[in-house]
Amino acid sequence: MQNNPTNALILVVEDVHEIREGMEKLLTADGYRVALARDERDALDNGRLKHPDLILVSLAGSPTDVSLAATRIREGIQPGQDVPVVIFCGGGIGEGDEVAIGHNVHLTRPDNFNQLRRMLARLLDQNLAPVCN
Repeated sequence: MQNNPTNALILVVEDVHEIREGMEKLLTADGYRVALARDERDALDNGRLKHPDLILVSLAGSPTDVSLAATRIREGIQPGQDVPVVIFCGGGIGEGDEVAIGHNVHLTRPDNFNQLRRMLARLLDQNLAPVCN
């Protein structure tokens, strides 16, 4: 278990029920608050109410279609906000890789949960860091 001092809210958008529940258990065990959505519409409804700190998207479809859906989710939830988006991708990139595909939008194919943990912690740390003037 990893210590998570931020108590950040992660919106998990996953179309497979068992994976959605598994992600919730793993992320909750790490100290994150978790909101779940089964598709783009559900993500928009849940996200507008809960204002997530990070959106984690894993949906069936081509990487391009899933990336577009993830971008629509972020813009529909918090227009103009820089909420990090992490998209799980089964193909298109190598296992263990992470690729930035847009402004604070990342495509990943982690080879284990620890790799995903580090990525989430890094993105949330950058997103939640206080702004100093």
